[in-house]
Amino acid sequence: MAAKLAGPPGESRFHVEANSTINVTPFVDVMLVLLIIFMVAAPLAAPSVKVDLPPAVTKPTTTPPKPMYISIQENGDLYLLNSRTTDSALGADLNKAIGKRDPTKERIYIRADKGTQYGAFMDVMTALQDSGYYSVALVGIDQNGGKGSAS
Repeated sequence: MAAKLAGPPGESRFHVEANSTINVTPFVDVMLVLLIIFMVAAPLAAPSVKVDLPPAVTKPTTTPPKPMYISIQENGDLYLLNSRTTDSALGADLNKAIGKRDPTKERIYIRADKGTQYGAFMDVMTALQDSGYYSVALVGIDQNGGKGSAS
């Protein structure tokens, strides 16, 4: 802001005019301080202990685990892979099919007919949870390509 102390006769003695220039000095000061802070802090963020890390190479599995599909037909018939089963025998049949693998790490894929009753689906989900299978994926059909997709 600027103030004019004397002016032409007839005007007030103090006349305030707008100053439209930007003062960039505080901006430059702040930027320089931030630059110094980052220059000092950057070397501190790097790890100071040198470690010769071994390479992480894994051998690819020659036989990946077979995916477990449970199919529910519209009439309520239940299939594990290609063999028919029931809600009460589902846990035992799954344990027999996966063998010695950990059931908590197994992913089970459920395929259900679109006309399947919700109660039949929930019976299957309950049987899976009672047997210790908690990772479940639902298989649907992609509207564009017709291929199955899991969610």
